[in-house]
Amino acid sequence: EMQLPFVLQSAEVMKAAVALLEPHMEKTTEAGKGTMVLATVRGDVHDIGKNLVDIILTNNGYDVVNIGIKQSINDIIAAAEEHSADVIGMSGLLVKSTVVMKENLAELTSRGLAHRWPVILGGAALTRSFVEEDLAELFPGVVRYAKDAFEGLDLMEPLVSIARGAQPDEVGLPPLKKRIHPKSQLVLTEPENMPARSDVAFDNPVPAPPFWGTRIVKGMPLSDFAAFLDERATFMGQWGLKPGRGEGGATYEELVATEGKPRLRYWMDRLLSEKVMDPAVVYGYFPVVSEGDDVVVLHHGTDDDGVLGVPGLLAPDGGSEGAMGTERARFSFPRQRRDRHLCLADFVKSRESGQVDVMAFQLVTAGANIDTFASGLFAGDSYRDYLELNGLAMQLTEALAEYWHSQIRAEWGFGSEDPANLDEILGVKYRGARFSLGYPACPEMEDRKKVVELLNPGRIGVVLSEELQLHPEQSTDAFVFHHPEAKYFSV
Repeated sequence: EMQLPFVLQSAEVMKAAVALLEPHMEKTTEAGKGTMVLATVRGDVHDIGKNLVDIILTNNGYDVVNIGIKQSINDIIAAAEEHSADVIGMSGLLVKSTVVMKENLAELTSRGLAHRWPVILGGAALTRSFVEEDLAELFPGVVRYAKDAFEGLDLMEPLVSIARGAQPDEVGLPPLKKRIHPKSQLVLTEPENMPARSDVAFDNPVPAPPFWGTRIVKGMPLSDFAAFLDERATFMGQWGLKPGRGEGGATYEELVATEGKPRLRYWMDRLLSEKVMDPAVVYGYFPVVSEGDDVVVLHHGTDDDGVLGVPGLLAPDGGSEGAMGTERARFSFPRQRRDRHLCLADFVKSRESGQVDVMAFQLVTAGANIDTFASGLFAGDSYRDYLELNGLAMQLTEALAEYWHSQIRAEWGFGSEDPANLDEILGVKYRGARFSLGYPACPEMEDRKKVVELLNPGRIGVVLSEELQLHPEQSTDAFVFHHPEAKYFSV
């Protein structure tokens, strides 16, 4: 099995060799192996997957016109026409990008261009069945799903042949893969029979927050949050180190010892010496109550009289602009139609209880330097370093989020209950849980506007785009619940 880091190293060598030989090679007017115009679709800023496709295809003799991120279908078509493309490739990580890709295929169809360019779609939000059944039924041309850069490479030869006049059944194009529709075993509760609340306990004590409102934290040592790094997710999920198949293939443990750990030490040293990361956190504690499936955030201030439940609690941010205890923001969450009929609002004291609960919000970032540094690696053809830095930065951002959640538990007074084992920490074996927007329990991305209003992350250099994405990309936000029964669930 090909190991992605080694493939990227070979691509570096190949590109350097071609650069040396190219001045001595004869020019030719013959068509090459094929040309792809490649883009991340409108509204999506993620480019690591797209750039890996660029590297792999280029290293295998294809011409790739990589036009970048946030590209409209007009830009993609213009580039395909300008460069006489054979194939169009579109990438996207966001769920919203799947809708954009569907719209792009419809636009190609409406302009009479569906048969001009075969299309490859890829990205974490896509599934094969969505592309090769749902979208293929709507698109009269040829469209295929590529789960990774290697599958994209396998598709290029037959798709280029089709673009140059061959019939799909003549070139070995893999057939479209349809869904297998198993009978659902789920029993859903009808809307009229839904309970108002699940069986989550409502008599749990409310921990006292150390303050109301927000604080920012900068300059955290890398070693503090690197201790929460999920190494397996880094080595296998991000860096592509996978055990070999059959006899003679390296085991995962061997790859960790010979490649994973040494490269991790290399990167930790480099991150420190070159000051690549600029970690920062904005977090805070907010008074909340629940109303049905909603969590209502209340206005806060220095609470001399205990209106919010803790007399004398300070608000170092000066408080919010509203009468203390009145509604400031409202988050509506979906409720399960099966199992326990859980909803995030169940983990918060109800208004009828007469108690004000507390909820934490946090937003962490690895800083803007990562993107600049990674772009330099890609431009300098340091492909393995580019892959590893992007993957490690993503996992270190998650580690920072995990670390700061542990700090919140400590400030709430029950951090001593945390397990000592990192695997159990990563398995959420502590009290409470944090939920990031986009999780099944809190899918409404528009709520990010409210989170940004509450936390004001511009103070740590994080801004919200029109597409509701946090920038820098290595940033993540979360709701933090203290309730002992708060754990992940599907809706």
